[in-house]
Amino acid sequence: MTATQSNPMHSLIEKLIRQGPVLTDGAWGTQLQQLGLASGDCPDLWNLTHPDRVEKVARAYVEAGSRVILTNTFGANRIRLDAHQAGERVAEINRAGVAISKRAAGARALVFASLGPSGKMLMAGDVSAAALRETFGIQANAMAEAGADAIVVETMSDLEEAKIAVEAARTTGLPVVACMVFDSGKDKDRTMMGVTPEKAAAALAEVGADVIGSNCGQGIAGFVKVCERLRQGTDRPLWIKANAGLPEMVAGNITYRTTPEQFADYLPALIKAGANFIGGCCGTSPAFIKAVKSRL
Repeated sequence: MTATQSNPMHSLIEKLIRQGPVLTDGAWGTQLQQLGLASGDCPDLWNLTHPDRVEKVARAYVEAGSRVILTNTFGANRIRLDAHQAGERVAEINRAGVAISKRAAGARALVFASLGPSGKMLMAGDVSAAALRETFGIQANAMAEAGADAIVVETMSDLEEAKIAVEAARTTGLPVVACMVFDSGKDKDRTMMGVTPEKAAAALAEVGADVIGSNCGQGIAGFVKVCERLRQGTDRPLWIKANAGLPEMVAGNITYRTTPEQFADYLPALIKAGANFIGGCCGTSPAFIKAVKSRL
């Protein structure tokens, strides 16, 4: 029995993709920075201290046409929050993040809660598999209790950590999206640990991810080939969120060169490659989502 047969597509995902590609949102971190988030500050704490600014980002994506928006909870796991003396506030921060996005979404979009990496190296022994499982489980349960429609395990470089996160998220009963970063090797087609898209897709399907994909790491040009190769590894729906190119330092400011129109030019190729959910990562904005929507 294949992973797909043993784990049928979640009804919510099936319903979403039935009428063609689904437009998701763009970057959160770079948008929050434009609203005053300082370098080194904890974005997730803004769910408690600046909920109005976080909601402004979420609302802008809904108004731009996103049918799925994420939450400002990417680093809201206990391990990362401990570094900001906020490890005991995991549930509070994640619940607030989901509530903010749900307010912004209303009846116009679904809310997929963002769950990012721990920031610790499993392979190096910085953290144990058991500790990761507990950490991600606590975060995922808080998201589910707050009413998230699904959970997005994203920006993962370590396939083993990603698999643990997917298994923890699946205990909630919500649909789970699992995304790796492919930015290494001479062709930028492997994870930091050397894993190919085909291998990652098969492994994530095996542990029960409902949707599999890639985000961050490189500009959209490189994502077409990554998407094609993910499709070779699984028949699960695919989730693609590319950066607006790679960041450059210009006059002391981080700049992304790709324009919304250039980004949207890749839409036909991504759809042909098998993408079912399409949005943006670092450097993208509501303008990018509007540009993609105009082509869909």
